[in-house]
Amino acid sequence: MKKELRITVNGQLRQLLVEPYCSLLDTLRDELDLTGTKKGCDEGDCGACTVILNGKAVTSCMILALSVRNGEITTVEGLATRDGLHPVQQAFVDHGGLQCGYCTPGLIMSAVGLLSENSSPTEEEIKFAIGGNLCRCTGYSKVVEAILAASQADNG
Repeated sequence: MKKELRITVNGQLRQLLVEPYCSLLDTLRDELDLTGTKKGCDEGDCGACTVILNGKAVTSCMILALSVRNGEITTVEGLATRDGLHPVQQAFVDHGGLQCGYCTPGLIMSAVGLLSENSSPTEEEIKFAIGGNLCRCTGYSKVVEAILAASQADNG
């Protein structure tokens, strides 16, 4: 039996009915049509589904949607503004921090989560923060470079 869920997603209050067993990932993708959050392993191991929940980067496949009642969620779709891409998104473009793009939204959200807690991370801190994000294309060096550049853009 579906239950009512009230959450704020990308700054917009949303009310919907979801099954008790439905993950936050599936709710975002299937009920709210926010498909930027990717479904990879569906076991919390790949990071493709990373979103910001109440200010922290989390793997949305491991969280029941109903457990985040009244929570605030930001997905990759919620980062850009009318003025342009979020600094992390722009840095990924500028520094080649993406290849096929499947893991990119999760990597970007992990980076945003890191930079919200630590605006001047070291290379090692960046590597640790994205350690739960698997990518088969980039080799990570360009990703780390992009995140470093974004942190410098935010601070400079």
